[in-house]
Amino acid sequence: MPRSKRAKVVHLSKVTKKGKELTLKTYANIQECVARYAYLYVFSVDNMRNTYLKDVRTQLADSRLFFGKTKVMAAALGRSATDEPALNTSLLTPHLSGTIGLLFSPRSPAQIKTYFANFHPLDYARAGTIATRSFVLPAGVLYSRGGEIPIEEDLPLAHSIEPTLRKWGVPTRLVKGKVELDGEYVVCQEGEVLGSGQTTLLKMFGVATAEFGVELKAYWVKEKAEVVVLAEGEAGGGELDGDEEDELVDDDEMME
Repeated sequence: MPRSKRAKVVHLSKVTKKGKELTLKTYANIQECVARYAYLYVFSVDNMRNTYLKDVRTQLADSRLFFGKTKVMAAALGRSATDEPALNTSLLTPHLSGTIGLLFSPRSPAQIKTYFANFHPLDYARAGTIATRSFVLPAGVLYSRGGEIPIEEDLPLAHSIEPTLRKWGVPTRLVKGKVELDGEYVVCQEGEVLGSGQTTLLKMFGVATAEFGVELKAYWVKEKAEVVVLAEGEAGGGELDGDEEDELVDDDEMME
């Protein structure tokens, strides 16, 4: 029997792929920003969270941020001196690998360094990441924060959560409606790779260990047409007296 044409499945979530159109738009926007802004920063992100990257965009409203698509960013900045949109922007291309973004801004390097040095919000760790600290549940009645704050300021854990704790391997039991542990239980130890059960328990007890951070890798100064490559660990705050630690890449080095 032929299939009825009326019986069609319509996927409401189906969207049109932008593909090449988006790539060309991003390419054009980056080159437009090269001509518009005084500084261009290349940065990397630790413990990437879209929420915090949106906060950066909001707080640096006078700047323009691009993230992802490193090949497009590299092509827009130029792969060599022959195809760069402005003098020496191609010297930033070698730094475009990994979790990398571009920040175009009128703000000086000292201002941007200070901003990112003070921007380190905490979030819950994800499976597969390294534990930055140990967390142990104390023996006795369990509280909602698992001993992270004084008992006087905390509340006993709801009895309805007890089956979930046992599901993730915590040897709890209910005593007169309260969740109890007979002995200490180590959820995680500093330096170990976290599993999904451990990250679930950390989140359950409100233990945020993943620190979102932005590290500047290099920046381009439009006025001088020079690129400054930042030494590891030097990109967080402070004044720019970094002749000792910053590596200046100028036009002469580019020609070598």
